[in-house]
Amino acid sequence: MKFVAWMRGPLVLFSLSGCATGGSYCELARVIRPSVNDRMTPETEKQILTENEKLAAICGVKP
Repeated sequence: MKFVAWMRGPLVLFSLSGCATGGSYCELARVIRPSVNDRMTPETEKQILTENEKLAAICGVKP
């Protein structure tokens, strides 16, 4: 039981360290461009369009 209590702190710090990226959304996000070989469902097309429109609205990027 002492081992579990002892490891709790480092495990929490380790898991939180993955959340820090050091960049803003505009620095990290890219326009989604599907491949010719991708099988596009209507839902996938809708999701790609939504994300690309969000990127254009927030960062001024033209998809």
